[in-house]
Amino acid sequence: MNAEGKRIKEFESGGLSDWSRLRREVTRLDGPVQVCFEASCGYGQLHDGLLALPNVRRVVVAHPGQLRLIFRSKQKNDRVDAQRLAMLLLLGQAPAVHVPPVDVRAWRAMIEYRNQLVCQQTRAKNQMRALLRTYGVLGPHRKSLWTKKGLAWLAELPWPSTLVTLQRDSLLYELAHCRQQIAAAEKALNEVAATNPGVALLRSIPGVGPRTAEAIMAYINDPQRFNRGKQVSSYFGLVPCQDQSGGINRLGHITRNGPSTVRRLLTEAAWQGVQRSPEIRARFERIQRGDPRRKKIALVATASWLARVMLTMLRTGEVARFTRQTVAEANRQAAAARAEPRATNPPHAA
Repeated sequence: MNAEGKRIKEFESGGLSDWSRLRREVTRLDGPVQVCFEASCGYGQLHDGLLALPNVRRVVVAHPGQLRLIFRSKQKNDRVDAQRLAMLLLLGQAPAVHVPPVDVRAWRAMIEYRNQLVCQQTRAKNQMRALLRTYGVLGPHRKSLWTKKGLAWLAELPWPSTLVTLQRDSLLYELAHCRQQIAAAEKALNEVAATNPGVALLRSIPGVGPRTAEAIMAYINDPQRFNRGKQVSSYFGLVPCQDQSGGINRLGHITRNGPSTVRRLLTEAAWQGVQRSPEIRARFERIQRGDPRRKKIALVATASWLARVMLTMLRTGEVARFTRQTVAEANRQAAAARAEPRATNPPHAA
């Protein structure tokens, strides 16, 4: 389209399989060109390739989940979608996503790859436990089952059928392979984290380990792109859905936007922080209001607050000022608080 919204050229590209033809066609266009496309697999490489063309002034990668004009349309095909994307770009209404540099994209990919390996390892462990329960085998404690002694016990355990033995051997091989791959991935991630001062800064928060700190740092990338702290909570999908009309304001479940890996790590870090820091525990208990049914709500709200704290730390460079406690100390204080007799109101005078 030109500046007046008139279609001046239309062609089909080869898609992901032939980016060279798309770049050639864009190069033939006159004047400064703006390009818009939906985020998909390999969006970063295509963004960098188009932006390197001499006549391309701007490249916008649109968020597919926010293109309601396209995915809720009754008539949806590539030709109509491209026309609507061009019109949104012309009007300045295309919902753009942040495109990080190639090294940050590789960092994110490695974090997600390690997460997939951990999930694969967890599935193999669950299958092994199910195998033991199926044949009524009582093994060692669930945690000690995955130690060297526990794995050796599993390898020597007799089974009633060769098919079950083959299944056991396959699960043990999968566990060993996952452990080896996870160790290699964590070694590479540790080398990247050692060169990033933001990771060490975030680890000053009680309950935040290296995996959580590196995931937050990789996905935030540039703290200055967030104008307010609430934007980072919304970016990670830790804010509730809202339906407001007039005087009625309904808040539902969290939006779950953004990377699920970071959201899970933030929630785990919030729970660890509740057990290790009096300040984090005080905020958690204030939101919970002594109601056990609000435990999950309080945990998610604490994770959202931690995300805002992390953004502030990255923008200012200040270390978190939290009091650290061990889990045992926190449990002793909680038990002592529960054991204290509550003061009763004196009887009213007649």
